[in-house]
Amino acid sequence: MTCILYNRKLLWASFSFMVQKLVVGNWKLNGCLAANEALIGACGALAGVDMAVCVPFPYLAQAASLLSGVALGAQTVSEFQSGAYTGEVSAEMLAEMGCRYVIVGHSERRTLFGEDDATVGRKALSVLRAGLVPIVCVGESLAEREAGRVMEVIGRQLGAVLGSIGLQQLSRTVIAYEPVWAIGTGRAASADEAQEVHAALRRWLADHDAPAAGMRILYGGSVKTGNAAALFAMPDVDGGLIGGASLVARDFMAICRTAAANGDH
Repeated sequence: MTCILYNRKLLWASFSFMVQKLVVGNWKLNGCLAANEALIGACGALAGVDMAVCVPFPYLAQAASLLSGVALGAQTVSEFQSGAYTGEVSAEMLAEMGCRYVIVGHSERRTLFGEDDATVGRKALSVLRAGLVPIVCVGESLAEREAGRVMEVIGRQLGAVLGSIGLQQLSRTVIAYEPVWAIGTGRAASADEAQEVHAALRRWLADHDAPAAGMRILYGGSVKTGNAAALFAMPDVDGGLIGGASLVARDFMAICRTAAANGDH
């Protein structure tokens, strides 16, 4: 396993803590009323794992009416509370619809829609002000990984969020490490690769005086039934942000059961 250099220290050690895993389904631009009803009907809460689904805006009301024991989330949010911002949706609106989580800074939003680090920080702040939990996505491209810049990139992304929300509110966030080269490609980071970055992420948090041991760091990037057990067995992987597999009830529930089986650590 290759070490990641950060602050001239080798990041082999991980932090041991107790936390119930969180598995979040990200439907992306998918769904219709009939399919949503069938999918949600086949997905129920499980003991030993926290579950959530982040659905497209038009289906928030439907999902809120059907979900039981599974939290509702949105896939993005406006940085603004109100005003002349046609097409935008505020965090307060999402709260009113029953959301608990909001994904901010997903690699697809950064790459396809031009969201930069500063924008992601402002969006995280808007989510927190509405009393919701931002799932802050960070991750490197393949070129950045091959250049040995993983923590440089992630540190820059997290630093912008920290600059917007402040240290006191950082503990209210969930962080999702999603290597850009593993999003929608079918190529996932190995369990060892994920653990290495998650441990480095937790050290970054500790070095910035955040309550690192109690914060959830999810892995996102081609998580499937076949690799979930290995990923969730890692001491610093606190759950997953699940894309394509969350659209198949059987697969999503299997991943959630795997998370529950790997329990607290």
